[in-house]
Amino acid sequence: MGLYNYTIHQLQELIAGKEVTAKELLDSFLENIENVEEEVKAYITITEGEARSRIEQGLQGKLAGIPIAVKDNISTEGIKTTCASRILEDYVPPFDATVIRRLKEEGAVIIGKNNLDEFAMGSSTENSAFFPTRNPRNTDYVPGGSSGGSAAAVAAGEAAGALGSDTGGSVRQPASFCGIVGLKPTYGSISRYGLAAFASSLDQIGIFSRDVEDTAILLNVLTGYDPLDSTSAKLQHPDYTDFLKDELEGMKIALPEEYFSVDMDPEVRECVITAVRKLEEAGAEIEEVRLSGLKYALAAYYIISSAEASSNLARYDGVRYGYRFSNARGINEMYEKSRKEFGDEVKRRILFGTYVLSSGKYEDYYLKAQKARKQLTEEIQNLFREYHLLVSPATPTTAFKLGAVKDPFEMDQTGIFTVAANLSGIPAISIPCGVDSRNLPVGIQIMGPHFQEGRLIQAAYSLENILGFKDPGYCGRYCHEQKL
Repeated sequence: MGLYNYTIHQLQELIAGKEVTAKELLDSFLENIENVEEEVKAYITITEGEARSRIEQGLQGKLAGIPIAVKDNISTEGIKTTCASRILEDYVPPFDATVIRRLKEEGAVIIGKNNLDEFAMGSSTENSAFFPTRNPRNTDYVPGGSSGGSAAAVAAGEAAGALGSDTGGSVRQPASFCGIVGLKPTYGSISRYGLAAFASSLDQIGIFSRDVEDTAILLNVLTGYDPLDSTSAKLQHPDYTDFLKDELEGMKIALPEEYFSVDMDPEVRECVITAVRKLEEAGAEIEEVRLSGLKYALAAYYIISSAEASSNLARYDGVRYGYRFSNARGINEMYEKSRKEFGDEVKRRILFGTYVLSSGKYEDYYLKAQKARKQLTEEIQNLFREYHLLVSPATPTTAFKLGAVKDPFEMDQTGIFTVAANLSGIPAISIPCGVDSRNLPVGIQIMGPHFQEGRLIQAAYSLENILGFKDPGYCGRYCHEQKL
């Protein structure tokens, strides 16, 4: 088995025992990228030169020599950061995001920048301005989005772990579709400095990995206060690897009825319910609860996120940075033709966001959405006074075929289970809990109180061990054809 099939904690042991070198590790991942990338298309930019240069300089730290991929909306000094948009096609940042700096301080090797839906707006990675990414489990299917490139890179053995961003489920949904682990931490626990803004009150940098132990390892490196981020929390974070233990006895878990009463794939429902029964058999106390605010969550999310996107993306006007139409006859033509470079999905959200913020519509839409958000957040906080965790499916279906979903409203429904965690700011994790009849992965979502990622790690680790459904390495069509 190639080194690219190992988990981060396995690779750490190999490097610590001097059984492999960082160079050998990088060579293995780059060789696999060469074999599978044409099929998967997980990367916009592969940074082989920078990676080799870092190894030659010598690496030290908890992640010494570990190849990590990064979603291409996270700033990397001297490396293009495009947001998968023609607007930023040639943008090279002069600084690293805080998460990149922390990875480098611990010796991680950035192996490349991953494809995404343009400006993180989408659920399939088909909205990239450059090309769609394919699901390594079956390349006829989407990997999810917007962090589909990052999820696909980990699932395909093109990176040991990856960073994504999660505004309404953009880490957990692709993790579910690709059969890996995806964590959205508490808002404020991982610095957003250097993350291109989509919806600032919802955006959070998240983690992709092959198993829960890897998630805990990366979380230890990435969490912590950052004075460069005004929303960063001044808290002491525990060692999350201390929560890697099989202890579910007495843990009270709530199942919101509203999550299980919506229309979803029967095979997804069956897999998730089976996993919940396994939790109960292991000693957890399971109870159904009501969470009435959930019925407004998706609508509130799209109103708020589009409004914030309208504001955040106003900066791409051809004046300050990004693409500029240079032959304009006046400033109005320059604005118009520069902003035409946005893709259709980004334009749709900007227009919708501008509409809900307009005079006469603000109170009817935006203000009501914020009230719904407050109601939902209070309901969730009240539930956590009695229960340790909330559990739901990660997505209502497994991955769908490329090009199969054209209706934006239908596409939006893929976030029906995930948006509540962003609206309320709580942490949430998706782990694999089975496969459907097409051998496509099913994910279960576990949510916890603010800054209780350790509790999520413990429950997810226990369930992962019970189910025995860990990522076995790249198992997509290409892998089978090549007998890897």
